[in-house]
Amino acid sequence: MNWREALRPVRMERVAIVAPARSLDDVLRIVGQAGVVELSTPPDAPLPTVSKTAVVRGEVAALVGWTPAKVVSELSGRVAPEGGAVVPLARPRGTEAPSLLRSEGLRGNLAPLVTTYGSTPYADVDPTPLAVGAYVLMFGMMFGDVGHGLLLLVAAVGLYGKRPRWLSRFHRAWPFFVGAGLASMLFGLLYGEFFGPTGVVPVLWVRPLADPLTLLAAALGGGALLLAAAYLLGVVNRWREGGWPATLYSPAGVAGSALFFGLGLALLGWYAKLGWLTVTGGVIAAVGLVLAFTGFYAEAGGGASGTAQAAIQLFDAVVRLCANVASFARLAAFGLTHTAIGSIVWGATTGLWATAPAAAAALFLLGNALALTIEGLVAGVQALRLEYYELFSKVFQTEGRPFRPWHLPPTSKEVAPCPSG
Repeated sequence: MNWREALRPVRMERVAIVAPARSLDDVLRIVGQAGVVELSTPPDAPLPTVSKTAVVRGEVAALVGWTPAKVVSELSGRVAPEGGAVVPLARPRGTEAPSLLRSEGLRGNLAPLVTTYGSTPYADVDPTPLAVGAYVLMFGMMFGDVGHGLLLLVAAVGLYGKRPRWLSRFHRAWPFFVGAGLASMLFGLLYGEFFGPTGVVPVLWVRPLADPLTLLAAALGGGALLLAAAYLLGVVNRWREGGWPATLYSPAGVAGSALFFGLGLALLGWYAKLGWLTVTGGVIAAVGLVLAFTGFYAEAGGGASGTAQAAIQLFDAVVRLCANVASFARLAAFGLTHTAIGSIVWGATTGLWATAPAAAAALFLLGNALALTIEGLVAGVQALRLEYYELFSKVFQTEGRPFRPWHLPPTSKEVAPCPSG
């Protein structure tokens, strides 16, 4: 698989399942057992229902559907002994293929982060790598602690090995625990946190409680970089979805990107006291505003009412953009909360140690257990919230149609018996 294929959903092929009319049921039985072809019938339709939808001409019957391109040859070989064939067809103009993200290997374990949000349009770029990278980065910033990160890695080992057995249902989540654990350890080193401010690891960057403004600036800056990546990916998707009109005028395309980057350059120029950079940023932002207004105006149908509607939508787009950036302040807020809990637990532990070492040890274990579970859950949910509401809203503009292959129902009498009889 080349890099172009890796950047998009699984390539689909429009196919015709062709068979002699007398052996149509036998061919469909093989297709249903394979479970790799989407037909016009429901995915769990019984065999007789599917057979009735076939187009019959003389002694030949055929059904049209979609299947991953990589399985066409194999499936054709499986139905050939019954006189069947799988024939690739041209995709009808204006018809969108169903979308399927890769389910094998590590990529398949990571795909639920995207599919839980919605189905990626077939024309779009598969955002799974970007989405996973952004998620673990945001989680680590909110949950920075080397000790807690190590425990997440231990949990990842357990999930990978399906131990204890009752955790086997969450086996596919092990890559997320690995990524979250490594990110937590990285930020823990930057913050100097190892089960709280214990002094086991040095502060490589900043102690959050001592300099919260630096952490806040880093959170907003990191969020701006993630938004920039999402806008660039959105421009690519708009081009693939609708060509240059959708690319230029969409608030999730060139128009929104120009507004975002223009305001960012203007703000940077103001901060650095570089007038030329401020002016350049302002011009780029103005171009983005004009493009967005034009798109809104055309969508509203023109006229006075269209102008008013476009103006309201443009104002809403600007407010949303500012709110998107501000939302990443929660990375700093929850990072401060996590370090504050660690500091309180460690302070109480050291205070009790001289008089009641057993109570101090119990407090240390209980406090960290609560921080690991409660704060870990909060950080996971908040990272997911930022992923979906702030980033994916730029990457996606429409939702694709999920690939739903037809399977023979497990309870169907048409299921072929096993070779042993």
